[in-house]
Amino acid sequence: MEAPQTLQQAIQYFANYENCRRFMVAIRWDDGEVRCPYCGSKKVTHLEKARVYRCYGDHAKQKFSLKIGTVMEDSPIGLDKWLPVLWMMVNCKNGISSYEVARSIGITQKSAWFMLHRIRTALKNGSLVKMGSTGGAVEVDESFIGGDPQNMHKDKRIALKRGQHGSSKVAVMGMMDRETREVRAKVVPNVKRETLQNAILNNVVGTGTVYTDGWVGYDNLKAIQFVHETVNHMQEYVRGEVHTNGIENFWSLLKRGLRGTYVAVEPFHLDKYVDEQVFRFNNRATKRNPLTDADRFIIALSQIAGKRLTYAELTGKVGETEF
Repeated sequence: MEAPQTLQQAIQYFANYENCRRFMVAIRWDDGEVRCPYCGSKKVTHLEKARVYRCYGDHAKQKFSLKIGTVMEDSPIGLDKWLPVLWMMVNCKNGISSYEVARSIGITQKSAWFMLHRIRTALKNGSLVKMGSTGGAVEVDESFIGGDPQNMHKDKRIALKRGQHGSSKVAVMGMMDRETREVRAKVVPNVKRETLQNAILNNVVGTGTVYTDGWVGYDNLKAIQFVHETVNHMQEYVRGEVHTNGIENFWSLLKRGLRGTYVAVEPFHLDKYVDEQVFRFNNRATKRNPLTDADRFIIALSQIAGKRLTYAELTGKVGETEF
């Protein structure tokens, strides 16, 4: 199905429910045949006035909407608002705030905040393929995310100067495969040797080439069969092919969005904001892969099924839902 190419076209196109319905069906089911999410039956009928489907199978819940089984499940907000917001989320380089979404589509800020977090849940794509498998080097680095030192209490500023980052900032570890230009990043509890090297072992192919800075947490990689080179940032930033500039570029994009758009992010939610930026970075337009805004939108929409986030889970009142 041909997708709209700009935000203006997307708003106009998805204002029509029938366009939303056909688009969702085409994305969720490759053959274009709607199936019941409860029994898998194709014997379903679309009820136009109610805007739901009815399954003729012998089970309790016979009626279902296209949101069932996706991050949009049980949301009273219509697809005419969900789809343009998803478009903006994946295509605005620095993200979009819940206040801006609330003003733009006429909902409360609380609903917009919940809506954006559900989309971030969909954007997370846990790849099982190890980095460096195509022969490229992998850059590894860690960054600390938190408040500006000039706005901190004096005691926190002193602790930060002494290198006690954990007392005021959250550690995030990132890796970038130079061959595929793929980035992976996640919040880590600390930057100790065991934490960092376990993450590398889980995500980088054995005997691969790893470039890091001079942090002591990486000093044992050669002993576990990696080809490891370091760059000392006290003296230089590049030594031939040895540098971490690629992953540091990702850090600058992440922090620009956190400081400029989202302003205040609780550590409890930081992982989801990292997932959002990882999606945009990995699906950016490059000479090798010239993706358009419509391409990013379709990729994101194809990931909404089989994922769920409730408000109780988001606010830490219950554990995450498993499908």
